[in-house]
Amino acid sequence: MSEKYLFDFGTGEAFPGYTKVTEKSVYSDKSGFGFSRSDQMYMINRETSKPLFSDFCIPLRNSFLVDVPNGVYTITFLIGDALVETETTIKYNDNKVLIRELKTYPKQFVRESFTVNVNDGRIKLTFFGCAPRINAMEISLKKDAVAMFLAGDSTVADQPIDGYPYAGWGQCLPQYIKADAVVCNHAYSGRSSKSFIDEGRLDSIWDQIKTGDFLFIQFGHNDSKPDKARHTDPFTTYKEYLKIYIDGARQRGATPILITSVQRRMFNDDGKIIETHGDYILAVKELAIEEGVLLLDLAEKSKNLYEKLGREGSKALLMWGVPGEFLNFPNGVSDNTHFQEYGANFIAELVVEGLREFNLQSLNLCLRS
Repeated sequence: MSEKYLFDFGTGEAFPGYTKVTEKSVYSDKSGFGFSRSDQMYMINRETSKPLFSDFCIPLRNSFLVDVPNGVYTITFLIGDALVETETTIKYNDNKVLIRELKTYPKQFVRESFTVNVNDGRIKLTFFGCAPRINAMEISLKKDAVAMFLAGDSTVADQPIDGYPYAGWGQCLPQYIKADAVVCNHAYSGRSSKSFIDEGRLDSIWDQIKTGDFLFIQFGHNDSKPDKARHTDPFTTYKEYLKIYIDGARQRGATPILITSVQRRMFNDDGKIIETHGDYILAVKELAIEEGVLLLDLAEKSKNLYEKLGREGSKALLMWGVPGEFLNFPNGVSDNTHFQEYGANFIAELVVEGLREFNLQSLNLCLRS
């Protein structure tokens, strides 16, 4: 099994030890790597003396695929152009944001590394941006990454590409995490603290989590639903189910972190957010004190953000769109709970802000400055 894959993009000679990627490098099962489509990629050579940076590819909404054995991998991107400014966004598996609007100036060359979890034998990297670049790429097996597991609902989950721009904050979190750590997002739409366990989703986390890892826990949106499969009572069963997450993480040497539910965008006549989660937020806070668990108050942080932006300004964060605004929602959409990707980025920033406030060295070592 190979533990390192090196790719040099462009028209020049391949850098020693690297596999050359050209216009003819379209993915096939035989080659095991290449772009998903033969158009929307342009190879250029500036003929500079900068190794690996003189030639490059301009991939326009094209995906680069690499077959690898399942595991955790660090991907290092080399990006830049000797003559013009660039702007590059890169997503992993269609929806996880690794790089967002990275800009470089002429003759500025950067190396950015991120770690991802591969479960289906393939790395898929899709390139966006006004002027994207990829000069070279290094993919190497990462055996000692700290894992940051996410257990939650739709506001956290990785949302499918056919629902774009619908997004959970968990899929935007990787861009803020150093290559020494990997985000493992197990959150799933429509789940409560109870149904997440009953469906075996927590068992999947227990199969992977290890000493030194983190478990982020955000439920509440669906615990108040009346159906038997999801409903919990704030001060009894809700706390009892959350304690299962806490105890399980600690038994495995991991650190549990409770997160209060992100607020819904519901304003009163005075321009203040209406608390729609009732006692569920209070119950999480009580449990954090009772169990001595770190608490990230995302409810308070999102409330402050919405109120700062105001009734109209905050619509840009949520799935609000007029007919024809979003390709996947041709009839328009008005949703005060779920984020579009633009807003999910803001919420992910609030999560990172909260994590920094813990001033926990083992956690700070995972966060980008």
